[in-house]
Parts: sequence; structure tokens; C-alpha cells
Amino acid sequence: MQDYHEFLGEVLITAEQIQKRVGELAEQINRDFQGEELIIVCILRGGVLFLGDLIRHISVPFTLDFMAVSSYGVGARQSSGQPRIILDVNTDIRNRNVLLVEDIVDSGYTIKAVIDFLSTRAPKCLRICSLLDKPERRETPVHIDYLGFSIPDKFVFGYGLDIDEYYRGLPFIGTVMADKYHPPG
Repeated sequence: MQDYHEFLGEVLITAEQIQKRVGELAEQINRDFQGEELIIVCILRGGVLFLGDLIRHISVPFTLDFMAVSSYGVGARQSSGQPRIILDVNTDIRNRNVLLVEDIVDSGYTIKAVIDFLSTRAPKCLRICSLLDKPERRETPVHIDYLGFSIPDKFVFGYGLDIDEYYRGLPFIGTVMADKYHPPG
């Protein structure tokens, strides 16, 4: 596996900035759902690190569930625009407060597919919490209720976001110099 220093363009968001913003998002969620219960649904796999840090700051009662959605082919750098639900939630969300936790909203197709899919089950409310947003890439309208950072249209990795399934564990968000990156194998 290639050392990420060889293709890191810049650190777009530092670990410290991420942790500060995650705490602020949790405070906002705690205020909005004070006296309520939440079902927090993490969209796998990219949202896992964000989820882990976020829930340590959530003080309202919550349960966890997970979904997996595929919209990128192997080695693809952009969404196919046709997301497929691979793993559905196990929890009955009817008349419950649902918070979707996502790593990045790009074209909007993936999160819109999840919203449409879960909305048929009549949740009390369905809110979106995304660490990152790339508004320049939006192809379908999506409202993000809790947003960490709006970023430019650059290929990013780290803090849950991968390149060919690697580098998710880095504590920061970095940009990729595509001409310096060599896929494994």
C-alpha cells in the first residue's frame, strides 16, 4: 500500500477542526431532540468514524442501526447515480425520530435514495447529519440538517473516507493528487 504522504495534496480539515465541529453538531442535536429519543442510522462504511465520535457527545437517549448503500462501482471516483440499498435497518422507525449519519453528500443521489426509502415507513422525523458536503457536485436537491463542513469539489480521503477501501483511519480530511496516487495491485 502506498504511503499517503506521496499523494496528499493538502490537509483540508485537521483532526482538531473535525473534533471541534463534531462536538458542536452533537450539541445542536442534543438541543433539537431534548426530551426525545433518537434512532441514529449510520450509512456504512464511510460514516463509521464520524458516528463513533458523534455519539460520544450525544446526551439524549438513542439506539443505533446501520444501512449500506452502493452507488460507486469498484475503483469508481464518482457516483453511478443509481444507488442500491444493500443493508436495511432492523429497527421499526414508524413514528420515531431518525437521524441519518453520513460521511459526505456529493451528487445527493445516495442520501436522497435513503430518505425516499425510509420515508415510506412513516418516521416521526427524518434528519440528515453529514460530516461533509460538496455543493458544487449536487445533482439532486438535498437538505442537510446538521453539516460539519462544506468543501470544494476535490477528491478527498481520511476520517472514514477511503481510496480503494484504504486510508479510512486517518484523523484528518486530505485531498488527493491524482497523478501521484497508484491504485493497489
